[in-house]
Amino acid sequence: MGKLIIFSAPSGSGKTTIVKRMLELFPQLEFSISATSRAPRGAERNGVDYYFMTPGEFAAAVADDSFVEWEEVYKGTCYGTLRSEVERIWAKNNIIIFDVDVMGGLNLKRIFGDAACSIFVMPPSVEELRKRLTGRGTDSPEVIEKRVAKAEFEIAKADGFDHIVINDDLESAVAATTDIINTFIAK
Repeated sequence: MGKLIIFSAPSGSGKTTIVKRMLELFPQLEFSISATSRAPRGAERNGVDYYFMTPGEFAAAVADDSFVEWEEVYKGTCYGTLRSEVERIWAKNNIIIFDVDVMGGLNLKRIFGDAACSIFVMPPSVEELRKRLTGRGTDSPEVIEKRVAKAEFEIAKADGFDHIVINDDLESAVAATTDIINTFIAK
């Protein structure tokens, strides 16, 4: 079994931005592409952003035990980590980097134990998170309030992660995350 690094955070915390920076800084890291039962949004591409499956295909993959972990993140919308994706990356002797929701992150840490380093990216405050989500301009006010309510639940789970990085300043958060990953890789 190889190593893996798990990033989780409420929507709008800056997790994906930090993950992209880590992929630039550490050539031995490779992004694990999640599977989802939702349709692509915007310019998302199958096999690049997600492995897009119909709900029926996703259910069949669950029945075939094709997932390391999966869950219904939003009503009717499932996300999961395919075993084949983990095996593909480890076969190249790369370290897997995950960008997953909080419950998925906790599940991966439980499954992989010490082979995994789990990092929770914490927003400076729920109010700042609301501002960031509003500033994106991609969601309706109703969707933003749903995401904020979910964020409050997710923040309460932060202590289940190995590390918490507060993203109140992106460069400081990137530096702290870089230190965490350097230490983990050196183990």
